Amino acid sequence: MNKKILIIAAHPDDEILGAGGVIIKHIKNNDEVYCLILGEGEKSRVQESSEEKIFELHNQARNAAKIIGFKEIYFENLPDNEFDSISLLKITKKVERYINKIQPDIVYTHYENDLNIDHCLTFQAVITACRPCNNNCPKEIYCFEVLSSTEWQLQGEKFKPNVYINIENEIEGKIQALQAYASELRNYPHPRSEEGIKILAKYRGLECGKKCVEAFYLVRSIN
Repeated sequence: MNKKILIIAAHPDDEILGAGGVIIKHIKNNDEVYCLILGEGEKSRVQESSEEKIFELHNQARNAAKIIGFKEIYFENLPDNEFDSISLLKITKKVERYINKIQPDIVYTHYENDLNIDHCLTFQAVITACRPCNNNCPKEIYCFEVLSSTEWQLQGEKFKPNVYINIENEIEGKIQALQAYASELRNYPHPRSEEGIKILAKYRGLECGKKCVEAFYLVRSIN
């Protein structure tokens, strides 16, 4: 039976960095994959940002979505790196709306101890919105890792994956989708570079005897 998948990311490109290979595998399996991006992105990194730049970034996200095969991508435009200026209840309500609308079987989202505050609050909102008393509660919830945030975290529990998914046949498709984010990719040795992405996939592969892997932390599975 085909499944509904929902990727919930804080910023544009997090969705591909964290789960691009697995997204492609789901689509190959004829699953329906949706993406919710909560934050506008861009503004905290650019001194003279503008609405035009945000529009351009969202166009890049839509292009990446077409390449990778999302059925639909949604934007909520919360302030970049300022999710803590909004009540957690408000963020949770936004997530709940899409949980109820899509009724996903599986949700992928950020790790709770990432360096980026928006990632942490996205996780908290997702877990609250997906509490088991909800009739539309997804059966599985996974956390992904995002280069330049997850590995830079120095406090709290480090990301310890317990699910490894082989993406040897999907890594090039993941890279192609990320290339749509012309403003977000960096030059090596920045971790958010094409080579950095491949190095992480190979490193996770070393942990489980595969050539190329995306690693996840399984938060909950209901059977």
